[in-house]
Amino acid sequence: MKDYLANEVRNVTVLGNNGAGKTSVIEACLYHAGQLDRFGKAGDGTTALNFDPEEGKRGMSCYTHLAPVEWKNHKVNFIDTPGYVDYEGEETTGLIVGDNALIVVSAKDGVEAGTERAWKTAVVQRKMPTIFFINKLDDENADFSKTVDELREKFGKSVFLFELPIIDGRKVIGSVNILRKRAWYYDKPGEPQPVPEVIQPKVDEYYSELAEAIAMTDDDLMEKFFSGEEFDEHEIAKGLRLGVRSGEIRPVYCGSAALQTGIERLLDLITEYFPSYAEKGHVDALNAKGQVIQMETNEEESLSAFVFKTIIDPYVGKISYLKVMSGVLNSDSQVYNAQKQVNEKVGQVYVINGKYQIGVGKLFTGDIGAVVKLAVTQTNDTLCTLSKVVHYPEINFPRPMLGYAIWPKTKADEDKMSVGIRNMMEEDRTIRFERNAETGEQVLYGLGDQHIDLILSKLKSKYKVEVNTTVPTVQYRETIKGKAEAQGRYKKQNGGAGQYGDVWVRFEPCDSEDMVFAEEVFGGAVPKQFFPPTEQGLRDCMKHGPLAGFKVVGVKATLYDGSYHPVDSKEVAFKEAARLAYNAAMPKANPVLLEPIGKAVITVPEAYTGTIMGDLTKRRGMILDMTTNEYGDQVITAEVPMAEMLTYAIDLRAMSQGRGSYIMDFDRYQQAPKDVEAKVVAQAKAKKEAEQK
Repeated sequence: MKDYLANEVRNVTVLGNNGAGKTSVIEACLYHAGQLDRFGKAGDGTTALNFDPEEGKRGMSCYTHLAPVEWKNHKVNFIDTPGYVDYEGEETTGLIVGDNALIVVSAKDGVEAGTERAWKTAVVQRKMPTIFFINKLDDENADFSKTVDELREKFGKSVFLFELPIIDGRKVIGSVNILRKRAWYYDKPGEPQPVPEVIQPKVDEYYSELAEAIAMTDDDLMEKFFSGEEFDEHEIAKGLRLGVRSGEIRPVYCGSAALQTGIERLLDLITEYFPSYAEKGHVDALNAKGQVIQMETNEEESLSAFVFKTIIDPYVGKISYLKVMSGVLNSDSQVYNAQKQVNEKVGQVYVINGKYQIGVGKLFTGDIGAVVKLAVTQTNDTLCTLSKVVHYPEINFPRPMLGYAIWPKTKADEDKMSVGIRNMMEEDRTIRFERNAETGEQVLYGLGDQHIDLILSKLKSKYKVEVNTTVPTVQYRETIKGKAEAQGRYKKQNGGAGQYGDVWVRFEPCDSEDMVFAEEVFGGAVPKQFFPPTEQGLRDCMKHGPLAGFKVVGVKATLYDGSYHPVDSKEVAFKEAARLAYNAAMPKANPVLLEPIGKAVITVPEAYTGTIMGDLTKRRGMILDMTTNEYGDQVITAEVPMAEMLTYAIDLRAMSQGRGSYIMDFDRYQQAPKDVEAKVVAQAKAKKEAEQK
């Protein structure tokens, strides 16, 4: 592969709903450009991109993949992203790297949740120049007109049809290029043909709309349009280039990846009308002091490269995917990691094509590639020169909210499980793995059930570790509402020196997250050296409450009387005496269960607001606020018991058809209703009995 300068490269993030045919479109581009010998199928894992065994098993993309296509002295870096919402982290990665968006839509299924998400992230949020490609025109259930109508209805007046299929019966036999007003037939490749009379009115209508949009991009073109003059080919090209770059024109092309139709014109459209990274002129970066500076997007600027993805390969080692933001990255060079503040040695520089690494001498500004075996570099790091230290903002990955407690099926696999998950966390920043010190559980968090399944499947296939999973234990708390006191008297005589401890302790509520210890002993009934072991004994007991064994909070324990033996009294005896006092008094102090309450922020399209609010009410939630964000979505803020939200990521997806998202953080503890308390206590009792068997 030859070297390409910044103005010759187009970085295109391919988006769309799962099943729309994103990977197949890229595969068709590779095949049409002569870079593949055979055309694979995404559904059976035989494409050049879906090479991971997990993707073959699922018949869908699960990871971001790169595919550089050389086309007419240009290089198009396709960034293939998964369409399923559980792999949103990979989609986020692809959006960060791309400068333009290609949204693939199925002519059979039309606009779906993934199409809307692609529009929102690429167009509304990131303002990326965008092209739509309506795929699967060969499907017997394809409905091109309906799909176009949906696109224009959902996404507005910037969506313009550039190509109209010629349909005979239910079969697509060719297409009309609206700008050129000429037809091409699939069984007669070569010279263009006249437009069929039956669709000529439609072609004229769409051409008029396009001509007006082109006129709006430039004052000279507008003047010519309103004077009634026709645009020539160069003027059309100029207006389209300006319109696509500004977002005023978002072309709709059509074809079939499976039949290789429409692919050549799609590649032409990408190289002619999509802007290169160099056209940005400059990008914002942060210097060593955290101040914003501008880096020019050309080869003369100092080197800076952003690492957007990491792969742990068992044979190659660590592979760092990066985009050259400025300057030139050379093989066999030394770079500086701005975040880690260390030098890194770059060996061979590679271009990534699916699973293959193709060695190149250098990467120019705007290009995408990889280096291997960097010692400390990770995702979100910036490589630069020591003479001009800069770094770029980190990727803001979606937060994983669905958690499962996991443990290996065999104790010997504990270390292997930890290593495997740690490696996957370096590859996928939407994985979180925590050990809960209170429950002793190791909890794995992901974006959804399919994401969790992918992680566990990969853990088994790649790291040879099988695990068990359960819903994590909810961290309830216990406290008391009343006051009680009791004596704890511990006496043990076994032939030699005995053990003796005697305490009277009063327990009462207080406003504290921890136990408050006090003493009111008079006359030396309990010597001061036995106060600390008494307190420690009580604190140990507070780890397990009288109701269901949860941690006790908000209790004041006052040692106010007791007795001792001048020979037999020891610290351990007073610890045990404290335990006896605790066990005797706490059940009489009106113990209650406290449940954790979280503050949830749910973002959904307005159409789902009623469903979501009704569901939150069923979960004993309280709506605090409801607003509309800058993208037109409803943002619902609510307080909900965290026990009711353990699988909410799955439930929300079902209720909103994949269009909703949420984050939730712990807010406080409050007293649980009596029916909830009874249920939790019964479960704790049953669990304890099962463990004793």
